[in-house]
Amino acid sequence: MGNNVLVFAEQRDGILKKVAYEMLTAGAKLAADLGGSVEAVLVGSGLDGLPDMLAQYGATKVYVADDPALGLYSSEAYTDTLAALAGQVEPAVLLVGATAMGRDLAPRLAACLGVGLASDCTALEIDGGQLLATRPIFAGKALAQIKLNSNPQMATVRPNVLAVQEPDPGASATVEPIGAVTAQMRARVVEIAGAGEGEIDVAEADIIVSGGRGVGGPDGFEPIRHLAKTLGAAVGASRAAVDAGWIEHAHQVGQTGKTVTPNLYIACGISGAIQHLAGMKTSKVIVAVNKDPEAPIFKLANYGIVGDLFQVVPAMEEEFKKVLAE
Repeated sequence: MGNNVLVFAEQRDGILKKVAYEMLTAGAKLAADLGGSVEAVLVGSGLDGLPDMLAQYGATKVYVADDPALGLYSSEAYTDTLAALAGQVEPAVLLVGATAMGRDLAPRLAACLGVGLASDCTALEIDGGQLLATRPIFAGKALAQIKLNSNPQMATVRPNVLAVQEPDPGASATVEPIGAVTAQMRARVVEIAGAGEGEIDVAEADIIVSGGRGVGGPDGFEPIRHLAKTLGAAVGASRAAVDAGWIEHAHQVGQTGKTVTPNLYIACGISGAIQHLAGMKTSKVIVAVNKDPEAPIFKLANYGIVGDLFQVVPAMEEEFKKVLAE
């Protein structure tokens, strides 16, 4: 076993996921404690320029499996390609983002390598030469610390919970092409139907405008969407709104949805259940709009507005338009 940390740098359509930078920042510290370095692996097609981006965030070496057969995610091909690389370089720690892709890939890879996996981790450190991973349990009411006794020590990292270092434009990394292992591909992805044109993923957004039970129905999201469009923001939602069928699950923020850390989070008609707060409490600035002055969300918010969201949100949009027009 080596002493390096290997990060699976997930990309979609040639754009790196933010969690890749978060894992590189955390991986650099882990690697320093192990006396090694942090490396990254890219899998896909048309990956030119991405190794340079990874180098700016700390990767000292980038392995690249660039093959047209890997253009769209394949569970089998990605697993076999990464397993072959792990067997070759023998990293001490292997990190994967706890994204939709990562949640499918990491367990398969762990099973293929015959190792354990700590999933959905929110903190990582080295303790006694071993990875110590922290993950929420019981719907976020408690934290468990896990040590793995197999190598490589694998963990998936929850997006938007770890800090990202400032990029170093002058940094460079060794780039090593690796072969794609596609012989066992029994299923092929032929198309990915994405979200509506122009929609922003809440997990990647700098500004999020969310609606909850207080919007009253599917039509109640219209002022939310209008404000989000004005701000260039993503549209989020609480579990109550998603469970009611008012908006798709992809918009859900919270313990059973997505964890977000935007610069600005505007919560409209959201009371502030603990499961929702667990997914957005690390937002830099939180603005809450709710007609109930006793709503728990106000205890977390930086700014609170007590009032009817159907009056407040359009008024906010008009004011934002004036500011943005200046």
